[in-house]
Amino acid sequence: MDLLIFDLDGTLIDSKLDLAHAVNATRSHMGMRALDHERVYSYVGNGAPVLIRRAMGEQATEPQVQEALEFFLEYYREHFLDYTTLYPGVREALDRLRDAGKRMAVLTNKPVRISRAILDGLGVGGHFFQVYGGNSFDLKKPDPIGVQTLMLESGIPAGRTLMIGDSSVDIQTARNARIASCGVTYGFQPETLADPAPDLLVDRMEQLADWLLGPTERNESSSRRHRARHRHLLVQRLQDATAL
Repeated sequence: MDLLIFDLDGTLIDSKLDLAHAVNATRSHMGMRALDHERVYSYVGNGAPVLIRRAMGEQATEPQVQEALEFFLEYYREHFLDYTTLYPGVREALDRLRDAGKRMAVLTNKPVRISRAILDGLGVGGHFFQVYGGNSFDLKKPDPIGVQTLMLESGIPAGRTLMIGDSSVDIQTARNARIASCGVTYGFQPETLADPAPDLLVDRMEQLADWLLGPTERNESSSRRHRARHRHLLVQRLQDATAL
C-alpha cells in the first residue's frame, strides 16, 4: 500500500472531550440542558452540521440549528486543543510510515481549516501531503470524491490505496471508492465496524505500521499473528476492487 488515507476524529486524534464541551456550550447558549458525553460521541462522524442537528433534537427549527451551528463553530475554534491529543502510538506510527516513503493524507468530515490547525498544533501536519475536510467538496464521506481526488493528486491507483477509520462511514467510503479499508477499534464508534466490515482491523496504529512495513523487534510476535489473521482478507478485497 502506497497511499494511506486517514480519518481524523477517532482515528488519529482523541477529540471527544473538546467536542462534547463545545456541543454542551452550544446547548447552553440555546437555553438547553447538557447532554451526556457518550450521547455526544455517538453523534460524531458526519460533520459539524449533522452533529449539531442531532444535538439540537428533532424539535429544533432550521433557524435554531443554524444559530447553534454558528455558535458551535466559533466556540470550537477557540477550544479545539484544550484536551485533544493524538491516540497512543499514532505519532510513532506516522513517523515510521513517513520515513518509509508512504504518501499520507487526511480525509475527514470535520471543517478543513480546523482539521489542519489541529494537526499542525499536535505537530503532525507535515506528515500529510493533503488534508481535506467536510467543506472541501460538495459531498462528504461516504461519497468517494475525496478518495478519488487524493488518488488523482498522488498518482497512486486504487489497488495501492488504503482508507483507515473508526466508523462505518469510513469503511463505506472505501467501498464506494473501490479501495481496501482498515478499521481501528479504539475510536468513537467501533460498534459500527461490524457492517460494513473493514478488510483489516487493528487495536493500535502501530499494528497498521507493522502490517505495512514489518514489525519492530518489540512488536514482532504479536504482529506476526495479526498479519497472518488478516492477510487473506486484504488480498481478497484488493482482488475484488481491481476486478470492478
